[in-house]
Amino acid sequence: MLPVLPLLLLATRVYGGHVVKHDTTCIVQPSGNFTDDSPAIVEAFTLCGQGGMIEFLNETYWIEKVMNTTGLNDVQIDLRGTLLWSAANISYWLENSLPLGYQNQSSAWFLGGNNITFNGHGYGTFNGNGQIWYDYTKGVSNLAGRPHALTIWETNNSTFTGIRFLQSQMWTMTLAYSSFVNMSDIFVSSLSNDSEPARNTDGADTLGSHHIIFRGWEVHNGDDSIAMKRNSSDILIENSSFYTGLGVAIGSIGQYLDEVEFVERVLTRNCSFIGTRYVGYIKTWTGVQQGFPPNGGGGGTGWVRDVAWTNSTLSQIVLQPAEITQCTTFSGAVGECDTSTLQISNITWSGLEGSITNSSIADLECSGAAPCQNLEILNSNFILGTNATAGTYSCHAVTSTEGFTCS
Repeated sequence: MLPVLPLLLLATRVYGGHVVKHDTTCIVQPSGNFTDDSPAIVEAFTLCGQGGMIEFLNETYWIEKVMNTTGLNDVQIDLRGTLLWSAANISYWLENSLPLGYQNQSSAWFLGGNNITFNGHGYGTFNGNGQIWYDYTKGVSNLAGRPHALTIWETNNSTFTGIRFLQSQMWTMTLAYSSFVNMSDIFVSSLSNDSEPARNTDGADTLGSHHIIFRGWEVHNGDDSIAMKRNSSDILIENSSFYTGLGVAIGSIGQYLDEVEFVERVLTRNCSFIGTRYVGYIKTWTGVQQGFPPNGGGGGTGWVRDVAWTNSTLSQIVLQPAEITQCTTFSGAVGECDTSTLQISNITWSGLEGSITNSSIADLECSGAAPCQNLEILNSNFILGTNATAGTYSCHAVTSTEGFTCS
């Protein structure tokens, strides 16, 4: 019987995900039979996450549990295969996804540290199996426990490039409390196979993050293409294409009573917007708390300033290129739209060219308690929708404009 034991051990290793380690390189071998590979992935980061390399083969990895691989240093991650998330056990994810500490947002994977280089080579893929989630939520916003595909957590001086994301479970990724991170050549497609658009399928969000670059993105989704949430600054978005979503968003912020939040110094340039609702928009909550986060709130304050969308093309924008609303409120509440003290100033849309589906170029609905200052729409050429003779600029509580006149 003794000679049989090595064969049994070998069989166990072949049919269960495991790690092969060579010096400081960890190669993750998938199970190949749809058993959970997440323990092997976490083990690889434990063994080689300090000055090493983690390699994923050009195969499929089946993931059934949350993963927390933070505190990494000087690590290279090489993804040539597909990470495929199980959604068969929805109750597991609702109960165990990793909380961000903001709204009720949570994640399937926390990945973070210093000097990370993550390379997907243009085909390494995160597949969130999101259709199951889109059908399950039936349009319910911010369902507690519905996980983001990836959270880049407390990460500095790092690069993520050449990764594909297919049907993410919720937000595709969140950069949380991170700085000096370059995100380049990323592809996102989170479209529902049904006629109803999938909600909460943001391409990327920043939270408490600074000096972030999004370059060469392609995003197909039904929500914010990229969004800057509270306390984000010095963000560059360039040379990217956005399809069917809402466009590049600032906010929402001001959701938490008496808390000060800000977004500043955000530049979007040289991008294409195809069939999106807006090019760029800003959304804040009212100044009166109505309900509680995540699907209610308000009463926060702060500022949005020095934000620009420039030198970009647009095609069939659904509503209008430029949008500001300080009247965000959920939970069935209405009104209180002049109560926000969150100050919006120095906002520019310039060098925009292309078609919109109607005559509305801007809808700028600011708060009477803190009117918007220094709004500019400059050097732009819009092809209006059928039967439109002149573009319209709707304004409320706007104190100074350049390049247009409020109608």
